[in-house]
Amino acid sequence: MMKTPYLEIKLDKIVKNTRKIVSLAAKHGIKIFGVTKGVCGDPQIAQAMVRGGVKGLADSRIENIKKLNSYGFKLPLVLLRIPMLSEIERVINYVDISLNSQLEVIEALNKEARSRGKTHKIILMVDLGDRREGILPKEVKKVVGRIKANCSNIKIVGLGTNLACFGGVLPTAENMNHFIRLVEEAESVLENNLQIISAGNSSSLPLLHTSGVPQRVNQLRIGESILLGSNLVEGGTLPSLHSDTFILGAEIVELNEKGALPDVPQGPNAFGEELKLKKDGIRERAILAIGRQDISPNGLTPCLTGVEIEGGSSDHLIIDITDVKEKLKVGDILEFKVDYSSLLRATTSPYVDNSYSLV
Repeated sequence: MMKTPYLEIKLDKIVKNTRKIVSLAAKHGIKIFGVTKGVCGDPQIAQAMVRGGVKGLADSRIENIKKLNSYGFKLPLVLLRIPMLSEIERVINYVDISLNSQLEVIEALNKEARSRGKTHKIILMVDLGDRREGILPKEVKKVVGRIKANCSNIKIVGLGTNLACFGGVLPTAENMNHFIRLVEEAESVLENNLQIISAGNSSSLPLLHTSGVPQRVNQLRIGESILLGSNLVEGGTLPSLHSDTFILGAEIVELNEKGALPDVPQGPNAFGEELKLKKDGIRERAILAIGRQDISPNGLTPCLTGVEIEGGSSDHLIIDITDVKEKLKVGDILEFKVDYSSLLRATTSPYVDNSYSLV
């Protein structure tokens, strides 16, 4: 019997998504770096991205970078999250390029690199309003000047920005052009051209269809759109991409007819939420052996018609199957498509078994 819960990973569809995106980007002179943080740095998924034509791999966690490093990829490995001071030594050991915005961290990287006789490459991040990482635009010249003057073992190989992650600021032709002006400011201080102009993540892809990306942009860091085909700006799926790349399976452990709503006083649940179910009367309900520790209930789309997700606790998923035509029984497995939040949890959870398929 198959171990449950499981996550079926369709590697060929990930390869196809990657190839489509790489081909589209190449028409604009842009190289794609595949982002693996949404799948816990899974080497087999990273290999699918490489087969699809990415020019580098990127992740937020040094543990995942180390995993990719040990797998023997012959591509640059990029650390997306600003390095912690406590991991500087490992960054120099395993990372080819790190994204940075904090001078104290850059100085620590410089010190460690100097002690090893190395030069460490960085992409300096600029905040265009999303309010995640990045120096402010007005600080670009000053910060670049300080790094140039004081960090001889650091090489600024690029300028980068991040959008639509925290503040929901969308990439536009206007803020992309602003970004290029900042690139030119940095280059005026460095007195040479930057190798990498990294203009964002999956949210920037729709601009490729409208010629909204300036010519100087030559790199995008793409994760979710490769993995799930997602259009992060308009919702839905990008043209010609697959969204059924990951299928989650979970087993039914209880089937019962129960009242839709408790008939006793209610308070907040274990997560501080007030339960608000619209249906009443007696409903046929199933409990699956998976929960919020493994997935986000709101991030699942049932593959079986009639299944309705009511919610979940830490290790149970509660669903309404009243409208399901098939006769279900305890031990049956129900399958779901996942969104990014559920994918992130499922691939991180030690309780979800990954299985890989070539479709």
